[in-house]
Amino acid sequence: MLFVSLHKKLPIILALLSLTAGSAGVAIADVTVDACVAQNSGSHPSLAADMQSLCALSSSIGALVGFSFSGIFVHLIGPKGVFGLLAIPFGLVLLVGVVLTEPHTPNLAYRQVNQKFLDAAKSMWTTLKCPNVWRPCLYMYLSLALSLNIYEGMFYWYTDSKAGPSFSQESVGFIFSVGSVGSLLGAILYQYSLKDHPFKDLLFWTQLLYGLSGMLDLMLVLRLNLKFGVPDYFFVVIDESVSQMIGRLKWMPLLVLSSKLCPPGIEGTFFALLMSIDNVGILSSSWGGGFLLHILKVTRTQFDNLWLAILIRNIMRIAPLSLLFLVPRSDPNVSILPSELLNTKEGTETPYTENIELVSLVNDSDGR
Repeated sequence: MLFVSLHKKLPIILALLSLTAGSAGVAIADVTVDACVAQNSGSHPSLAADMQSLCALSSSIGALVGFSFSGIFVHLIGPKGVFGLLAIPFGLVLLVGVVLTEPHTPNLAYRQVNQKFLDAAKSMWTTLKCPNVWRPCLYMYLSLALSLNIYEGMFYWYTDSKAGPSFSQESVGFIFSVGSVGSLLGAILYQYSLKDHPFKDLLFWTQLLYGLSGMLDLMLVLRLNLKFGVPDYFFVVIDESVSQMIGRLKWMPLLVLSSKLCPPGIEGTFFALLMSIDNVGILSSSWGGGFLLHILKVTRTQFDNLWLAILIRNIMRIAPLSLLFLVPRSDPNVSILPSELLNTKEGTETPYTENIELVSLVNDSDGR
């Protein structure tokens, strides 16, 4: 990010490579943390929801801080200056990697890396063939892919001076920061009220509310809020907060479910695979939303059919309710994998993982 910030006329290829490298670095750190959480979720099933709630809480606080200052910094120092500031969190992640201590593994058999890779691939394939695994994976992908993302159309409408409320950059940043408060509240609500509910029941209500919450966007675009005397700014803040809170409540049980689908020994690798499936679902949602906006001729200045795009999106959000039969109606505090997968320890498991400081999210004993 610092490289992008310091060069005034950076070629687009180098800029893309720099941004890709930055995203890859964040992804590696994220997968490392996810591996630790997934591993501890397998050894301490009753604490899986608590660990995911802690991660969601941290993520929401970070988003709150970022969105609160993003619009202000873009206005004061410009986009390149913001890229320069992003070097600070990257440096903090690097510092964490330096100060954490891990046990040294002497005489590591590098020649066995290929064999361990093959063993991990076989173990993942064996796990994916299990109905208790591929069915929830299919549901997670479809629930994300069917929730069409039309954020670009809404953003341009927000900032349009004729058809929309004509919000400034600072206003949009503040709106999203308030939305992060809703996400924070969703994580807290899940932790203290909903984490012990069965996956299927929780996903039913959150998916239904997720579709209904989209009607707030429809009311906003149709300007119904003004007929009721509610200002645009106040209504958008409420809309974003509710959407973020319900979105977090919908996402939390999927994360807990994903952590319980990881077989012992390859928790991090398999959890990364599940997150990749989810990311493909999010990408499919963006493509589908962009195609929908294109079909309805919604552009940066043309918003006549934006209300129809919102209505179709809301209907598609409810469609995953018909796929809930793919999700097991199980207790989130117990393991989902069959006993033959839980009792299999692959050679890919890292030795002495109980001594790794990064993994010690919970105590070694089951005592609380």
